Amino acid sequence: MKLAYILTYPLTGPVEIFLLVLLIILICPIIFRRIGIPHIVGLILAGIIVGPYGINLLARDASFEIFGEVGILYLMFTAAVEINLFHLKKNLKKGFIFGLLTFAIPTVFGIFGSRFAFGANWSTCALISTMYAAHTLVSYPIVSRFGLQNARATIISVCATIVTVLLALLLLAGVIDAAESGGFQANRLFRLLALMIIYAFVVGFGLHYLTKYFFRKFSDQVNQFIYVLAMVFLSSLLASVIGLESILGAFYAGLIMNRFIPDRSGLMGRIKFVGNAIFIPYFLIGVGMLINVHVIFKSWNVGWVALNMVVVAMIAKWLSAFIGAKIFGFGKTDRRLMFGLTSGKAAATIAAAMIGFKHGLLTEDMLNGSVLMILVCCVVASVATQAAAKRLRIEITEKELKNEPDRQQGEYERQLVAVANPVTAESLMKMALLMRHKENQNPVTALFVRNSDDARSVQSGRNALAIAVSAAQSVDIEVKDIERYDINVVAGVTNEAKQNQISDIMIGLHRRTNVVDSFFGSTIEQLLDSSNKMILISRAFSSVDTLARIFVLVPDKAEYETGFQSWVMRIGNLASQLAAKVIFMSFSTTAGFIRNILISEGYAIRHEYRDLGSWDDYILHSRDIGPDDLFVIIGARKGSISHSGDMEGLPSYLQKNHSDDNLVVIYPEQFGGNSIFRSGI
Repeated sequence: MKLAYILTYPLTGPVEIFLLVLLIILICPIIFRRIGIPHIVGLILAGIIVGPYGINLLARDASFEIFGEVGILYLMFTAAVEINLFHLKKNLKKGFIFGLLTFAIPTVFGIFGSRFAFGANWSTCALISTMYAAHTLVSYPIVSRFGLQNARATIISVCATIVTVLLALLLLAGVIDAAESGGFQANRLFRLLALMIIYAFVVGFGLHYLTKYFFRKFSDQVNQFIYVLAMVFLSSLLASVIGLESILGAFYAGLIMNRFIPDRSGLMGRIKFVGNAIFIPYFLIGVGMLINVHVIFKSWNVGWVALNMVVVAMIAKWLSAFIGAKIFGFGKTDRRLMFGLTSGKAAATIAAAMIGFKHGLLTEDMLNGSVLMILVCCVVASVATQAAAKRLRIEITEKELKNEPDRQQGEYERQLVAVANPVTAESLMKMALLMRHKENQNPVTALFVRNSDDARSVQSGRNALAIAVSAAQSVDIEVKDIERYDINVVAGVTNEAKQNQISDIMIGLHRRTNVVDSFFGSTIEQLLDSSNKMILISRAFSSVDTLARIFVLVPDKAEYETGFQSWVMRIGNLASQLAAKVIFMSFSTTAGFIRNILISEGYAIRHEYRDLGSWDDYILHSRDIGPDDLFVIIGARKGSISHSGDMEGLPSYLQKNHSDDNLVVIYPEQFGGNSIFRSGI
């Protein structure tokens, strides 16, 4: 009885349906990767085979409609949240221009091509042109897999997608209005534009402040993930309510929450994992289930319509990419990537076809032809994107090797994070990981040093160690957890640093226990005396992910210190991950060296410089530091080149005026096996 139930086609049981979908998601990439075809094509073809127009194993029921809609929204959200905002602003103008091109050229081709090929009326021709113009980022997962989400061609294509879909939506709305009322009504268009402006303002500001508040109050990453999903769908729902495509709302939500979700964070890892494992494959399988390849054999006219649509759509999109690349001075690889990303069709095209058929603007042959066009365009887009992405990845890698031919893995920073307090362990590890070079594959050492057998302190330290390890593992970074018994914390940290060839020591700023206690405390002061390695002392009251600006106070002659370039790169890494603006408070000569390092190392961050005419000028600039900012002070050990007597009063000033601010004090590496300098900020 059970066997007969399972063998009923199409499958109706949730267990059987979900099992089959999981097997498709698992097997398709393995098979198609072996024969050199993008796995995205495999998922779409699998949807055709098992769907209602294939062997009818699966019906396109409510579950596929729901997961399919979720998948396309998730795809657009992921595209927005992975973008580096600095690169986005840098290429926004080009993206807008390319968006106009990749909308206007297919629209013109569609109107006049359809008029010539099908003899349709102008309303039908205009509607078909919206299907040619609109595109979906079906092949975006390929770009993301190659790590090219911030390549200029990718960002320009993503921006162009939003522009194109928005313009296609407005044209479609005008066509439907004309079909329903017998003429174009400008007041409806103005109403939609007004609602768009209100939507952008309300969702933009509301989501920004709500996300900042939520991330500060709730650090649990499961809660944060659920919150992010809820906001994506809320933004999408509000977009559809005012007459926009829901995918525009998902993309806008991604842009707003972008700076709160660093690429190297557990939350980003969960977002990518869930999307790539379930939602996006479900969407691609659902697209395949819509396609009925049998209709091409029912009538020669369907084949003619489909062939015409495919040829016109492909030529128009290729010509748009060709002209755009020429205007921007791009090469062949960028042009091919732009074409691949903007030639795929799914959500917006399907919606336009269904709406047009419902209002009598499309014949059944045109509807079937448009569905076949979607299949061919998705296949061409996936193949073109994979070939271009692979070539671009090779070009970028060769360029990096040419610029840094002798750099080995071991030359990247080796980090040690010393923990003892469960409350601060996660923020310490997060800060260390955000300052880490993106190519660094060295393991992080999480260390708890104990010098007694007190059960309470030992358990507290072990809990802190577990929290730090979990924070590193959530972003797939190898971590070595060490519990060390030594005579004191300083001895334990320095001995472990020597044994593991540590370059960076991250430690928390202590809390003053009495009025005579120093700002740093005796442990840190002894550590500065005992080690010449870079020492970073951190204290964060706000969630690291919500920091908006980084103020960096730099002493005079800092460029002469051994670890000058290293700490500049740590700041660059941190700012890149947080999409935060860096404000360097430094002397003019030092500012020039900082700027040169950031440029030569390719850091795409916003940075400005405030000149210090004298050391006391930092007091004026530091008044701008707020609760959403991070104050970084570059220290100097006594006897070092950049140390001066003016720095002696800084600890008391920090204690008095910045006791509630997020703070990191960095002591750069010095020459020598052990420091011969005494500490001093």
